[in-house]
Amino acid sequence: MSRQPLPEIPHEVSSNPLVSVDTSDGSGKDDSGIETTEVAIAPVSRSEPIVTRKELWSYYLYYNGDNGVGPNGYSMTLFQSLATAAGYDPVKGPGSDCSASDASGQCVLPWAGGTKAVSSVVLVANGVSFAVMTLIFTTIGSAADYGSFGRWLLLILTVICWGAQFASMSLTSPDRWGVAMALYMIGFVTYGATLVFYAAVFPRLARNTPHARTLREKYERGEISAEEYEVEESLEKNRISNISTMHSNVGYIVTLALNLSLLLPREKDPKVNNYVLVLTNGYWVLLGIWWFIFQQPRPGPTLPKGEHYLTIGWKQIWIALKQYKKLPYTFIYLVAFFLLADGLNTTGTLVSICQNDKFNFSFLQNTYLGLSQAITSTISTLGFWYIQKYWKISTKRMFVVTNVVTILIPLWGMIGIWTTKFGFHNVWEFWAYNVMFGLFQAPYYAFSQTMMAELTPPGFDNMVCPVVFSLTVTLTLTMFTFVQFFGLFGLSNRASSMIGPNVIQAIIDRTGDNWKGFPFLFALCTAASIVIWFGVDVTTGRRDAVAWAEKHRSYAETGVYTEEDAVPQKPKKL
Repeated sequence: MSRQPLPEIPHEVSSNPLVSVDTSDGSGKDDSGIETTEVAIAPVSRSEPIVTRKELWSYYLYYNGDNGVGPNGYSMTLFQSLATAAGYDPVKGPGSDCSASDASGQCVLPWAGGTKAVSSVVLVANGVSFAVMTLIFTTIGSAADYGSFGRWLLLILTVICWGAQFASMSLTSPDRWGVAMALYMIGFVTYGATLVFYAAVFPRLARNTPHARTLREKYERGEISAEEYEVEESLEKNRISNISTMHSNVGYIVTLALNLSLLLPREKDPKVNNYVLVLTNGYWVLLGIWWFIFQQPRPGPTLPKGEHYLTIGWKQIWIALKQYKKLPYTFIYLVAFFLLADGLNTTGTLVSICQNDKFNFSFLQNTYLGLSQAITSTISTLGFWYIQKYWKISTKRMFVVTNVVTILIPLWGMIGIWTTKFGFHNVWEFWAYNVMFGLFQAPYYAFSQTMMAELTPPGFDNMVCPVVFSLTVTLTLTMFTFVQFFGLFGLSNRASSMIGPNVIQAIIDRTGDNWKGFPFLFALCTAASIVIWFGVDVTTGRRDAVAWAEKHRSYAETGVYTEEDAVPQKPKKL
């Protein structure tokens, strides 16, 4: 039987009796104060093409190649290795070897007229990179919302990242550690940006899969209830998110396995690490190019008259400040996730620094450890998805499980302050860390993305709209970050780590001890997780987001935001 086209509903609430839009203040009560069980269903537009098999597979394959092995792993190892080789032991003075058998364990580089620990230099590179990402997302992130610019933006960022990775062939001696730092930062910034603009495609893609469209048709024909549709639509989002995450993990495994074909036979070759980076990047090029070929056009509105791509995002910020009361759970989640991602990202960087020191910057050992993480990540992503689908467990509950391990990682590192028996001092601990990270943190990324999709107003997936966060770093330091709905999620996930690296590098510079950074990260992750666990109601937040989007539905088509609310139909109780 051929599928009937969906009715286009951009300017009116569906007349289906099962549709209801929650116009309350989020308390779950109607105007009379009576408790209701209303379900808000987002309107859809038939102008968006149905996702084809080629398009969906090209979406998965892009993430398969964009797995982070190069820009997020090997590049940092190569940078830290060259910086360490160029540095000296501060106890023995200039000219000493940081890798000598009798070295003190500290290593510094000339920096701004003085010296700075190599670990701090790496963290500074990360902090600056995250700050640049923030500038990108707040300035040109809005451009992705208008016309087809988002498609070209992702392509340009991807090509720049590919170029930085291929340029790593020039990093062959310690005196080029500065160039290594620059290439690492360029690659890391563009890699993080590709993940954000790639992820921003996800909600619209998930809403237009054949299964999602079929569900919608059944709902509009009255064959399934609004509650059932809401649950099944959420599961479809989780399916796409988990499969794409699985592909990233599969790509991680394949890339690392391919690299062994170079690392094992050419272990003594001084340029083998450079060759490995080229091979890793070539894999991404081969798999990633198809997304730009098979992606179907789903353009946003044209740029409003008199506006410019580089300024419209900043003009929207003031509007964003006034939305937090209308979308409380969306904003609570974004603030908490901002801090959680900051803690997790910085924890991963700090553990990687300790791991590189422990294994003497060996690409081969890091490849073995990466394989253990990639294999367990793939297994856990499929396992978590099966568990969620079989028992129909909510996204938030699955996310909470992954948060527990997020807290335990820096807690384990804290132990290393007081003893060398535990706390990332031993080889076996890094194996255990990579296995545990794979088992629980791969699903973490999938579920965090789905939660953001649930709390994002439909049609505003990329829109530069909310918020300014005032985040107290210490009693005297406050940082402000401008963000956007789904772009804000990417900012929270990829560009949030401006706090952690700067605080941790200051601690390491002052103490000379990498492990002294873990207590701050433990406190950051714990506080953020508690807020998500007890302060975010995903169901109510989703309904608030749909109702908000319905009131401002003209923005999704015109790109012009107004404070005038549309007058929706009186919601019908179920």
